[in-house]
Amino acid sequence: MKIGFLGLGNMGTPMALRLIAAGHELSVWNRTEGRTKPLLREGAIAAATPAEAELGADAVITMLFDDYANDEVLFGPNGLMDALTPATLHISCSTISVALSERLTREHSSRGIPFVAAPVFGRPNVAEDGKLWIVLAGNDDAISRARPVLEPLARGFSIAGHEPKQAHALKLGGNFLISAMIHSLSESFVYAKSQGIDPAIFFETVNSALFQSPFYAAYAKVILNPPEKPGATMQLGAKDLRLFREAAAAGGIQLSLAEELADVFAEAVRQGLGGDDWAGGQYKMAQRRSKPGRNPHAAEIA
Repeated sequence: MKIGFLGLGNMGTPMALRLIAAGHELSVWNRTEGRTKPLLREGAIAAATPAEAELGADAVITMLFDDYANDEVLFGPNGLMDALTPATLHISCSTISVALSERLTREHSSRGIPFVAAPVFGRPNVAEDGKLWIVLAGNDDAISRARPVLEPLARGFSIAGHEPKQAHALKLGGNFLISAMIHSLSESFVYAKSQGIDPAIFFETVNSALFQSPFYAAYAKVILNPPEKPGATMQLGAKDLRLFREAAAAGGIQLSLAEELADVFAEAVRQGLGGDDWAGGQYKMAQRRSKPGRNPHAAEIA
């Protein structure tokens, strides 16, 4: 199958390599030209523009950083939207706002172009292993066409609904839960250390007694042993949390924990931790915010 792939960042590159390994013919594009080199060595073809990546493709996958990048790549000069035809399926794997997802749905519908949302759960190492969990939303035909394209990347799929925005909203909700989980783990580790307990022992005990969760275990490992190269950054987490809060507000709700976490991420960015690993950065913030004088409820505890 001929596939165009736009966006070769930390997630896009291993995803594209998996598709090549599965025997697909890829045309790849990235705003930073050097990012295409690993793919070209494996047989991919370099596209000069986003529009060129569509030429003759059965499907085009976009895996771009944020709303701004999507807007620029899809609607800018030599953008993808003007090149797409009704014969080509557009699969959006990016984590984007619900508002942009709605706009993309309208644009594709007005042009008769099939569109499916397919945001992914998993870090780059999970993508390398082809074990992402992929959330799909769109009409039945678009989903049926997307699944065989995405199968080399996935250990499983969820169908969120017939509206693409439902998949993007679900992804934002999932990322909120990841941030909340990391926050609670980080504060519990800070607490354990204050009591003279090794955080690793604390986690092993609690996970064995309560959760038995490999997901918690994986993030506990990242928190306590941050990778040299971040799988995802605090800046990325801040972006996803902002989009989550915007979607919640559009739905007429405000979530107290999301507001608290937004303050944590904003402070982290101000303190220069935006490029730190998402989990490691939140742990650093938990350590800093736990110092005497930082707790607004200290008097109540005393």
